[in-house]
Amino acid sequence: MDNKPVVTPYGGAAESKKAQVEQMFDKIAPRYDLLNRVLSLGIDVWWRRRALGYLRAGNPREMLDVATGTADVAIMAAKMLPPTRVVGVDIANQMLDIGRVKIGRDKLDSIITLETGDSENLRFAEATFDAVTVAFGVRNFENLEVGLSEMLRVLRPGGRIVILEFSRPRLFPFKQLYNTYFKYVLPLIGRLTSRDIRAYTYLFESVQAFPEGDDFIQILSKTGYQHPQCERLTLGICSIYTAVKAQ
Repeated sequence: MDNKPVVTPYGGAAESKKAQVEQMFDKIAPRYDLLNRVLSLGIDVWWRRRALGYLRAGNPREMLDVATGTADVAIMAAKMLPPTRVVGVDIANQMLDIGRVKIGRDKLDSIITLETGDSENLRFAEATFDAVTVAFGVRNFENLEVGLSEMLRVLRPGGRIVILEFSRPRLFPFKQLYNTYFKYVLPLIGRLTSRDIRAYTYLFESVQAFPEGDDFIQILSKTGYQHPQCERLTLGICSIYTAVKAQ
């Protein structure tokens, strides 16, 4: 496994990666959902639906959505599965505020609650949730293995984690087109439409540094998850990782 450098939104800034990520997402929150739809051509909605499909057979009653952002996954889970309770946690309060508006609009307040929370120090008791989800969040963890261990702790025995995260295409010439888009075009669009010129440059850098594919499978196993698997989507633009907690 490659030892890749830690990538942070603002480079050499004095704050920790966690603090920088919180600051970055609070800045881009007002246009976050719009940019996701536009920059992915809407495919991100299908990615989330595909990821949640891994939870159908388990019929989870209580779910935790880590790095919930504006609650896209929490809302989709409440409609698709549907659980009796979904708790979404995130460190960026501006994102959560937007998520609460969306939840209220869809009349899902009785099912979904959002709260400020740190993936590496979850407030919940051991074995609280039937399923844990993370969409495009684990690469932002300051300490990946600590975050994964915390999510394992709050899972019930037999519970499943589903992680959706960007990965790196390998097929020529799509790999080269993808890298050009993510490295040059996407940051330019983000710079023109958001209040943070670094946010979408960080996106490319963090994807390049993330231990995707087999490397991430190994980390899941090392952390204590059972039966980790990976499904690559859309020519490898992103991947779904699933694993379970031992009975």
